[in-house]
Amino acid sequence: MKRRMFVLATIVFYFAVTESFAADVFSGNWKLNVAKSKYDPGPLPKGLNFSKIDATEGGLRFTNEGVNAEGKPTHNEWSGKFDGKDNPVKSDPNRDTAALKKIDDYTIEIVNKKDGKVTTTTRSVFSRDGKTRTQTTQGTNAQGVKVNNTIVYEK
Repeated sequence: MKRRMFVLATIVFYFAVTESFAADVFSGNWKLNVAKSKYDPGPLPKGLNFSKIDATEGGLRFTNEGVNAEGKPTHNEWSGKFDGKDNPVKSDPNRDTAALKKIDDYTIEIVNKKDGKVTTTTRSVFSRDGKTRTQTTQGTNAQGVKVNNTIVYEK
């Protein structure tokens, strides 16, 4: 009986550690690396851009700060669970809601909507060492322009 309890406790501990490690890969302060990024159709941001991701129970919280292509400061924030349901996004002119899904321990997908209509889908792949995030965004922005961006963030 003791051996079974030990095995069960070991399995539970393993899954708890694995889940917390995966959250740690997503979490952190991320800085945009413009030189490694590709904006299609562009233009590039005119200033530094930062993204802070915090692990929450069953999901993530995002806080984004930066300077857009027109040189104006930007700020938006939102949080969501890994359930694919729409969550409100504060202060982002390009989207009203975002839905978060976890693809695997190193990949998340975000479906962005404006006025209830899907505009873009973003897939973020986090490096195994947790130091790089490559974000691919495809779709049509709020102005109706096709978007195909590959954006690299680093810790």
